Amino acid sequence: MPKLDSTRYTIIFATVVCVVCALLVSVAAVSLQPRQAANARLYMEKNVLLAAGLAEPGQALSEQQVKEIFDKRIKTRLVDLATGDLLPQGKIDERSYDQRKARNDPAASRIAPPNNAGIGRLPSYGIVHFVMKGDAVEQVVIAVEGLGMWGTIYGFLALGPDGNTVRGLTYYDQKETPGLGGEIANPQWLALWRGRKAFDDKWNVKLSVIKGTAGPPESDPSHVDGLSGATVTSNAVTRLMQFWLSDEGYGKFLRKFREGAMT
Repeated sequence: MPKLDSTRYTIIFATVVCVVCALLVSVAAVSLQPRQAANARLYMEKNVLLAAGLAEPGQALSEQQVKEIFDKRIKTRLVDLATGDLLPQGKIDERSYDQRKARNDPAASRIAPPNNAGIGRLPSYGIVHFVMKGDAVEQVVIAVEGLGMWGTIYGFLALGPDGNTVRGLTYYDQKETPGLGGEIANPQWLALWRGRKAFDDKWNVKLSVIKGTAGPPESDPSHVDGLSGATVTSNAVTRLMQFWLSDEGYGKFLRKFREGAMT
């Protein structure tokens, strides 16, 4: 046995400690994966409820409450973004589908067409959440994302049964400057989107954030107030919205939805 104060002992001891710690970390990571996945899904589902107005900003909802509301009011489907068609139910587990993960998987995505939203790859399938009232679709919630000033902005946009009127919006992951671009997550600013129109009367995408103050939805339906001191973020939000509402994003699906395609 080497002496306790020898170089050999120190190296052996350090090696054993490193191996043991690595094993403990690996075991912990593996054992926590199901819980982490469940928490991630819970967080996403709560944000869908926020966009749809089925939960209020800052409202404390337990895991069980989120699940009950989601199960009762939300029907989740996947849409082929290239065609706008809904996938047959059960072809892929809709509730566990991770659109962000799919986007980064070459087998489940494609290179995005040239765009100014900073989107490099598109998932083959986009997630759609139908907000139900009985058998009727009350809202449709789509995922939106795009490059902001400091990183990618991720959110959910809720549209009414006309596939045009904004019912709600939430950004659940963004790295914009606090107090400036970070105000995209401010409930007061998000409330300004309600009642706005995504498209004009010829179904061209018109929804945008402008510099300055927009009028009320009744007289200025396509514009939302700009964020003071955050022109880059305001423009980024416009670009990502217009991309996902176009035919490159969910536009083909929304057109079929407006024409009567059901869940």
